[in-house]
Amino acid sequence: MATPSPGYSMILRVQAPAGLTVTSELATAAATAGAAVTALDVVESHAEHVVVDVSCNVSDASHRDEVRDALEAIEGVAVRKISDRTFLIHLGGKIEVTPRVSLRNRDDLSRAYTPGVARVCTAIAENPADARRLTIKRNTVAVVTDGTAVLGLGDIGPAAALPVMEGKAALFKAFGDVDAWPVCLDTKDTDEIVRIVKAMAPVYGGVNLEDIAAPRCFEIEARLREELDIPVFHDDQHGTAIVALAALYNALKVVEKRIEDVRIVVSGVGAAGHAIIQLLTANGAGDIVACSRNGAIHRGEDYQDQHRQWIAQHTNEQGFSGSLKEAMAGADVFIGVSAPNLLDEADIAAMNDRAVVFAMANPDPEVDPGAAAEHAEVVATGRSDFPNQINNVLAFPGLFRGLLDAGATDITTEMLVAAARAIADCVGDDELNAGYIVPSVFDPAVAPAVAASVRASAEAVGAVAEPVTEPAHA
Repeated sequence: MATPSPGYSMILRVQAPAGLTVTSELATAAATAGAAVTALDVVESHAEHVVVDVSCNVSDASHRDEVRDALEAIEGVAVRKISDRTFLIHLGGKIEVTPRVSLRNRDDLSRAYTPGVARVCTAIAENPADARRLTIKRNTVAVVTDGTAVLGLGDIGPAAALPVMEGKAALFKAFGDVDAWPVCLDTKDTDEIVRIVKAMAPVYGGVNLEDIAAPRCFEIEARLREELDIPVFHDDQHGTAIVALAALYNALKVVEKRIEDVRIVVSGVGAAGHAIIQLLTANGAGDIVACSRNGAIHRGEDYQDQHRQWIAQHTNEQGFSGSLKEAMAGADVFIGVSAPNLLDEADIAAMNDRAVVFAMANPDPEVDPGAAAEHAEVVATGRSDFPNQINNVLAFPGLFRGLLDAGATDITTEMLVAAARAIADCVGDDELNAGYIVPSVFDPAVAPAVAASVRASAEAVGAVAEPVTEPAHA
């Protein structure tokens, strides 16, 4: 059975006979059934019975039913209701719009709305750049999706994708103080997506593309970057690449190797894999073998996908053409952004001494982390229940905070590298070890450090808008 998770957190409302031992009996029964009991609260008490809320984490829906049955096996106990705490926090959505100004009286209304607002509109009409200073544009990001590649769920459509985009917006606010809004588009047409995003761009200071399937995501990002004067960022590509590079910086410190010297095997050549390889090559990695489900990408093949063609031209100089398992022999680093259970312990044992393994497929990684740790010195995953979680939350809130503060018009490789360096540097040399190569997503120092580095990089390369003016009538 899978490990109980807060993602399956339940409250079972139980009626039980009154007595001194009732709560301990309920806790024991739930725990014996494999639940992780987090709280027991008596919500009603009567002469003959009590009503107790048993809060616990389970592994899945069938496990929830097993826990219910275990409780009802106690004489006199009945489960009245089961509430799923994950669904409860989604009731009515997870974000809202809150005014930043008070509207207490007629004077406030006259300045915030008519007639005073007309003066601000006129100022922006005279100098459109002032929209960054005088509207929400200065702090607002559109989280855009078509719902075709949502988490590990695939093409579930824009409505089903909305809870994820709401969550993304909440993370932007919580970690970067960036106001973000879900934009879930009911179309898979690349031209239409580009047209819609361009048409709504005046409201936003940046665009975060999310969960759009490859290869369309590449074209959508490239065209929007070319045609808009605000930064466009595909988090599934570049967010993953930033945090993977940050983790690799520190992992190589632990194993005392240099990126220029190591042999890196990448499993997965979709959006994330392509972006990771681009950042690795920009940082001096010279020996990379990228593998798809058909084996290594190499120059002896013709690829219809231009992104695979780019990988073939910029990696695998030795022309290796074997399988992923064969590529693992003698590798120093494995980076997986592909599918579960592709490798086993023997494959990790075939790597060089002091190996680094980043198995980031979610929810099930490319290799069991425990088995990998028997042979690799550093192991990281995308999961929160193992050490070294490579999580995009470390990157995108601070990245956009820095982009918005700089008034950036574009995103460059230098900015991505600056973000990775900032994340890596949040782990001090006195903290660094094989089980701690990236900071916690709750480390309050991360987002400000990333923001400062990205802002400095944007200003250094000149990828910023012209300074806004101070209108004489402002």
